[in-house]
Amino acid sequence: MESPAQLVILAGLVIGLIYGAVGLLSGFCLMSSMRGWLAGGDGRLVRTYALAIAVAIAASQFLAGSGMVDLGKSIYLQQSFSAPVLFLGGLLFGYGMVLSNGCGSRALVLLGRGNLRSFIVVIVLGIAAQMTLKGLIAPARIALVQASQATMNANSLPSLLATLGLDETASRALAAALIVVALILFAFAHPAFRRSPGQIAAGIIVGLLVAGGWFVTGYLGADDFNPVPVTSLTFIAPIADALQYAMLSTGLTLNFGIATVAGVFAGSLATALATRRFHLEGYSSPRHMLRSAGGAALMGIGGVMAFGCSVGQGLTGVSTLALGSFVAVAGILLGTTAGLRGSLRVQPLAAA
Repeated sequence: MESPAQLVILAGLVIGLIYGAVGLLSGFCLMSSMRGWLAGGDGRLVRTYALAIAVAIAASQFLAGSGMVDLGKSIYLQQSFSAPVLFLGGLLFGYGMVLSNGCGSRALVLLGRGNLRSFIVVIVLGIAAQMTLKGLIAPARIALVQASQATMNANSLPSLLATLGLDETASRALAAALIVVALILFAFAHPAFRRSPGQIAAGIIVGLLVAGGWFVTGYLGADDFNPVPVTSLTFIAPIADALQYAMLSTGLTLNFGIATVAGVFAGSLATALATRRFHLEGYSSPRHMLRSAGGAALMGIGGVMAFGCSVGQGLTGVSTLALGSFVAVAGILLGTTAGLRGSLRVQPLAAA
């Protein structure tokens, strides 16, 4: 019989496989969503993302409310956190995402399709993230956090509502319901989205994958003697860990994040081959490569500072209703908007 740790790794691989396939077929990506929405073009992708958030919140809060998963054990619901560092990290990540034309999870999906630009993005992102987690940049990050962190009595929306006199169950249900209903109304108010069953399915599946990650690590992985970290879909630290594991597997241990990263790539590759979408792509110029690598570095650094990426905070963190996650997501959205519009807009590259 497999141990809880082995079950978590296997489940992480399966979740990654599904995410890779869905990501390739649907084009699921926050940056593409924002670009289409801000340009007044195809607004379906941003609705897909909104629906994914709604499903992730509803399913994750159900797991937490039923006592199956203790989301309080995740990195998102800490009593002490640095809002300025979370926000700054989100800004850096969002702007870097525009420079690299996609986030870390999107880079993994596109790499499976044969996009060699994404190979550079994944490698540079992983190195920058590891430097920020444990390497040369880590002391500066830790100093910033220590200088600006604060201890909060209420670290989530439900706990904030509880200060008004509501009990835990009511505050959780009310906080989740308000956000979920608003997101669903936003998504389905768009006629083109309502006529896109593929995009609707993608939003639902991705949201359920987030809840699935919580269930796997928080319930199946709940071993009294060897518990696994309670986490779900996120890609910054896992890409860094996967890169390190690929180089130095001896003495290192596979975990949910590494398995998910491998699964996303494999799922995208298998889907690309099955649907004949696989084709090799490269950079158009050295300037293109420099911009992409620079954006990947910003994503790696910013993603660590923000405790996650457009998926790790935008979906997984927000599904816990943690106040810090909303701060980080605000930074990501602002950084992405700055890269797409305004004086800091990333200009299109001239054709080579």
